[in-house]
Amino acid sequence: MRPLLRIPYAIAGAVAQGLTYIVPEGESKLQRGLVARRGILRRYRRWSDTHRDMSRPLAWFHAPSVGEGLQALPVIQLLRARRPEVQIAYTHYSPSAESFARATGADFTDYLPFDTFGAADAAIASLRPTVLIFSKLDVWPALTETAAANGTRIGLISATLPQSSGRRSTLARHALADAYRAIDRVGAISETDAARLREQGVAADRIGVTGDTRYDQVWSRARATPPARVESLRSSTPTLVAGSTWPADETRLLPAWIELRKSIPRARLMIAPHELSHEHLGGIADWARSNALRLARTSSYKEGESDVVLVDQYGILGDLYALADVAYVGGGFHSAGLHSVLEPAAFGAPVIFGPNYEKSREAATLLECGGGHTANSVSELALALTTLFTSRDARDSAATAARGMVERGLGAAERSYQLVRELLGS
Repeated sequence: MRPLLRIPYAIAGAVAQGLTYIVPEGESKLQRGLVARRGILRRYRRWSDTHRDMSRPLAWFHAPSVGEGLQALPVIQLLRARRPEVQIAYTHYSPSAESFARATGADFTDYLPFDTFGAADAAIASLRPTVLIFSKLDVWPALTETAAANGTRIGLISATLPQSSGRRSTLARHALADAYRAIDRVGAISETDAARLREQGVAADRIGVTGDTRYDQVWSRARATPPARVESLRSSTPTLVAGSTWPADETRLLPAWIELRKSIPRARLMIAPHELSHEHLGGIADWARSNALRLARTSSYKEGESDVVLVDQYGILGDLYALADVAYVGGGFHSAGLHSVLEPAAFGAPVIFGPNYEKSREAATLLECGGGHTANSVSELALALTTLFTSRDARDSAATAARGMVERGLGAAERSYQLVRELLGS
């Protein structure tokens, strides 16, 4: 990192760490993330003292949230299966990834400390990693530079750098330049991403195109037997699974679904809001009641007919797409942008989404191949839903196209595993 940037960067890190001692416990992501970092370096040392086996190499994977974690997971699974002697550490940044982290099967899981050089020194000294692997784009300068200085080999898998990324700003490039130069191997999603990462400072001979491991992850999930709690929701009723919806989606989707039921009165809506707040879930329940619709919640579901199934639990949406005749993916009417369309596509569900999909290359590819549909209004949503639910040929054609798009993207997990294997030295 440029010397002039070290002081303000250190101050920002110290302030963030200081907040962990004064912010009260609470349910917000900010509070949870701060409180969880109290005593974090002691937890690293405690694990090291009792579990770190220096006769074994250690691969440290870092993914900020669940989406990036899903990209790391296929590689972690391959590493565990083929190299059981390797210890695995997994860190995350967001509180939303806590339960996911525990499910990775890593030997050590925790939050990533705030990125100060002091914290990086302590974390590296505790874990003593052989390799440090970042998933997608969450490269931290203090951690990367410290790890490289201590002989740890650095990798970046499923690497991407969107045109609009703040990491391409002048200030960020100065802060991250040394970190990018320290990376030993990069597996980029596409040649466009590879070119941008070379501009950031990654050496040209250290970067290649390996693809996006999410394709392998969602394909594997779609081929597996659905969990029992998902199977209990299966029905012969034509079903729309709407995932990761925001209020901006619901103000268009719910009226459109009412229009669909004029053509298919038995149609069932399974809706999984992005945020499971009491207010958000209550609003959907009130809407169902006002339209004389029978509503059931997944947390208390009992066999029987329902018009609306409200998903009030985290962690099951990816498997629920197995029940979809058609899928709607939220975020396309929200400023945050579209959520992942790969999960429903892997299950062979035609995918509908709103107009804000420009940051999703998979959504654009779905539109090109005929596996996806976009809509700008209630009337356009109603038309897309009615077409797919009433025309078996249209639905089957879109389903085949969606599944085929995912199948063509397979192989990135194996290529990324080979990248990690090379960094491990064998």
